[in-house]
Amino acid sequence: MDLSAGLGLKPEHVDAACGTRAAGLWFEVHAENHLVDGGPRLAWLEAVRAHHPVALHGVSLSLAGHEPPDSGHLSRLAALVRRLQPALVSEHLAWSRLGAHYAPDLLPFVRTHEALRQTASNIERVQDALQRRIAIENPSHYLHLQGHDWDEPDFLLELVRRTGCGLLVDVNNLFVSAHNIGTDPLDALDRLPADAVMEIHLAGHHEDPALGAGLLIDGHDAPVAEPVWRLHEHLIERIGPRPTLIERDGNLPAFDVLMAERDRAHAQLSRLVEVAT
Repeated sequence: MDLSAGLGLKPEHVDAACGTRAAGLWFEVHAENHLVDGGPRLAWLEAVRAHHPVALHGVSLSLAGHEPPDSGHLSRLAALVRRLQPALVSEHLAWSRLGAHYAPDLLPFVRTHEALRQTASNIERVQDALQRRIAIENPSHYLHLQGHDWDEPDFLLELVRRTGCGLLVDVNNLFVSAHNIGTDPLDALDRLPADAVMEIHLAGHHEDPALGAGLLIDGHDAPVAEPVWRLHEHLIERIGPRPTLIERDGNLPAFDVLMAERDRAHAQLSRLVEVAT
């Protein structure tokens, strides 16, 4: 297993990342922070890449939007992919752009037949530009939307069938969504096509300050919750080990604290490799 468990990389942890030699370790960054021709961000990313595989995770291609991806953004992303040759490239099943207006968020959409057609077309444009397969991440949901023609697992499966894309299964997103809108996380996991899963994300969440436990927020600001660890184990026992990332964006702890979570994910994956061999 070349890629085992990894970490979302933050600038304050670059030196520690370069000095770590854990088996199967890899790092992921948001692509948008590195769409430049030079400077310190690219320099520290290149330094980490000299020791570990690096993955790119996009947050603003607006794949589920009504318009094709912004051509300038896509061109810069393609240049970064050529430069870094990342181990994985992924993006969210969400939208964030309408014309010249951008929202700093991953917005939900109604999964209609037309949305499926447009999203598939957008994914194909991106894969053609990057000359590689990308992984699509399931989003977090906070409220019921009316008018869906597809439930989420079937929508993802059809995107895979039409475009050849892969899937990034964010287990925390799935857990949060199931809690908030009353779906079954195990059913959703079990319906995803095993051979399409390219990557897994694990992260923490918190209760909404106003509504409490009635609404969970995918904040990436806490340790991975025990129910999410159990769902991860269930998933990889069904599909086999996949590169698994620990995401942490808020309340950032010391690097060794994150590595402890990473090592737990690595141990889960390694047990399956040992059983298989």
